Amino acid sequence: MATFSHLNAGGEANMVDVSDKAVTVREATAQGYLYTSPEVISQISNATIAKGDVFAVARIAGIQGAKRCADLIPLCHPLALSKVDVNFVIEPENNRIKTTCFCKLSGKTGVEMEALTGVNVALLTLFDMCKAIDPGMRLEGIQVLDKKGGKTGHWQSNEAANTTELADNNNK
Repeated sequence: MATFSHLNAGGEANMVDVSDKAVTVREATAQGYLYTSPEVISQISNATIAKGDVFAVARIAGIQGAKRCADLIPLCHPLALSKVDVNFVIEPENNRIKTTCFCKLSGKTGVEMEALTGVNVALLTLFDMCKAIDPGMRLEGIQVLDKKGGKTGHWQSNEAANTTELADNNNK
């Protein structure tokens, strides 16, 4: 039978004790997509969305989401993030907006959950700001692309291994 790290000896939910782990630089990049109509893509590209600059608002929301991850996800450790970077790429040929969130810190636990939370909050904010034009939008492909640090070292998804975008984002 597998041992679960988030359960104590009595089978109750338990925050993992990371006090004996080494402090290392931890990084993670997550991404997701907002699939939408050509009309939304056009209005975002032309800065004519009635609610204003959707990327500016969604970027701030994504950063705030990453910073508040421990308030939203039970048993996540509160982390002192040193860097959060949220970016958007409009892909009109696919009627979608790719959103990435990069998180970094020096600490005892990884930042994958913070990067995933940042992406989700940014995508939800885009949805909220554009739903009057296209209520049928959908979020897809939310995943961790890359993580570094800790005893497991560097891990990349297959998708991340085939792109140079991570290096560009992480060097900002």
